[in-house]
Amino acid sequence: MTAISVVIIAFNEEPNIRRCIASIQELAAEIVVVDSLSTDRTAEICQELGCRVIQREFDGYGMQKQFAVDQASHDWVFSIDADEVVTPELQEEIENLFRQPEPEEAGFEMCFSLVYLGRKLKHGGAGSDYHLRLFNRKSGGFTQVKVHEGIEVQGKIRRLKGEILHYSYRDLTHHLEKINYYTSRAAESYVLKGKRFPTIWVILKFPISFLQFYCCKAGFLDGYPGFMWSLLGAFYASMKIAKSIELDQEKR
Repeated sequence: MTAISVVIIAFNEEPNIRRCIASIQELAAEIVVVDSLSTDRTAEICQELGCRVIQREFDGYGMQKQFAVDQASHDWVFSIDADEVVTPELQEEIENLFRQPEPEEAGFEMCFSLVYLGRKLKHGGAGSDYHLRLFNRKSGGFTQVKVHEGIEVQGKIRRLKGEILHYSYRDLTHHLEKINYYTSRAAESYVLKGKRFPTIWVILKFPISFLQFYCCKAGFLDGYPGFMWSLLGAFYASMKIAKSIELDQEKR
């Protein structure tokens, strides 16, 4: 079987990291965890589970993840976040693929399903997103950006049938904390690129986004979790524009 290195970046992921590693352990020839100087038991748990742990100060998601890829011992790399879980179906699918001679593809995309407030969301724009996570590092790597990073490769990409479950938010408070962090990073990126927005767009963006998530994308079919996802998704969309306006004004 072609060897696969699993790479994870982490910071204070004690509630999630054990579940993540357990889901990928049988598939991995090695697991490399780049820890951003966690103050909880994240690094200790990873070491207990046989991972190779490297401490590195965080300098942006794209840069941190590419650093993790560079530390891997094998060319085929599976990048997974600490709050994600590989389903048994996806694990079996990958194992079957890599029992054959090395795949001719440069990478593989897989479906991501968000588990939110105890429910796997299927609507509201939260279901059936595909992301490239398993790739040959000789063909590419992570984009070097601080937020909303991605993997870019040269070559053929195939979609797999199995999925990854994403436990991105522990509760509503955690969701709001992440919104605050990511909207700040997004605003910084907008300002660096010279993008500017009229203040009226902050007002319009919220209702437009909520209607898209809750009505057009049928978030209402996911019940209360679907409503809260649509509400906070619209808040995120509006807040990142508001913060970019504020930051742009401060810089002037």
